[in-house]
Amino acid sequence: MSDLRVCEVVKTLDIGGAEVLLVERILRAPRATVNYTVICLRASTGELIGRLRESGITVIDLTSCPRPLVYAKLVTTVCGLAPHVLNVHSPTPAIVLRPFVRLIRPRPRFVSTVHSERWPMTMSLDRLTRGLDDQTVAVSPVVARSRAVHGARRVATRVHGVDVAEQRRWAAQAGLIRRELGIPEGTFLCACVANFRAQKNHRMLLQAASEVLRTRADVMFALAGDGPLREEIAHEVRRRNLGDRVRLLGCLPQARRLVAAADLLVLSSHYEGLPVVVMEALAAGVPVVSTRVGGVPDLVTSEENGILTDPGSPGDLAGAVLRAMDPEVHRKLRAGALAGAEGVDMGDTAEWFEKLYEELAAGARRR
Repeated sequence: MSDLRVCEVVKTLDIGGAEVLLVERILRAPRATVNYTVICLRASTGELIGRLRESGITVIDLTSCPRPLVYAKLVTTVCGLAPHVLNVHSPTPAIVLRPFVRLIRPRPRFVSTVHSERWPMTMSLDRLTRGLDDQTVAVSPVVARSRAVHGARRVATRVHGVDVAEQRRWAAQAGLIRRELGIPEGTFLCACVANFRAQKNHRMLLQAASEVLRTRADVMFALAGDGPLREEIAHEVRRRNLGDRVRLLGCLPQARRLVAAADLLVLSSHYEGLPVVVMEALAAGVPVVSTRVGGVPDLVTSEENGILTDPGSPGDLAGAVLRAMDPEVHRKLRAGALAGAEGVDMGDTAEWFEKLYEELAAGARRR
């Protein structure tokens, strides 16, 4: 189909896992036969929007629309675009759009891409309307097995991956990146890239960091991200007198560069889908210390390319960081991360989606 119109809808276009996966995939798409439009309901930073627009992708940003009217505006915008295929990446927009799409003629094929195994506030409505999907795509095996896709008629699992070659280029420039960020020479750098929300459990990370720093004075924790709990975590850093060894870097442009320049990626989450940042770390040969949640165990094998701990235990997380800092263990984990990096390459994911879109649109024409 030479003029296939695809509309991708995402709630936010800030720096987060689902958003980065969407943007990286579209930027890697062949686009010879597909015209993409991306709609976001809000964006507090223009980084991802700018990257899309610089590549010729149309982005419709509804940030300026009053909150009470934003979903009505979303519906009218989608109807006006009349796409052949609509792919929605966030549960609330999907719940709103599913019934309205049925009224558009010709009707767009509806795809929902599920990035997380949990969204308890919207779970019931999502399950009630899930049967209206023409195709449901889970981004990891754990999501495909979860309640988040219950009610779907067709589920496909597609691990998106990241640009491994780019991450390795950044890793080769680790020294330069560290100097740009002001990381002292000789520091063992633990990075955490995660928005400051309750599920990421930064408070536990600071507890673990305090324990690590009592044993090792040469370590620094660099936390990149933004979110509603950022000031609360900043206060906790000050209360614990960690300011010289725990740095809050804010919403860092190209945060994947920090990941590639780190010695260790550390995550303390209560739950996850399939974290993009873990794939970015492995692609760069950076071992991962994380809680055993969501799709992380699908990517990280303890004592091979990282160390997993039970969620909710700062002591276990601190112990895992200290173990991973041991030179011999670190060499082994880094080698394991590098060896398995090809398994997280974005590769043909963009082509897979375009083939799916073309099949769905062709099927609609035959009816």
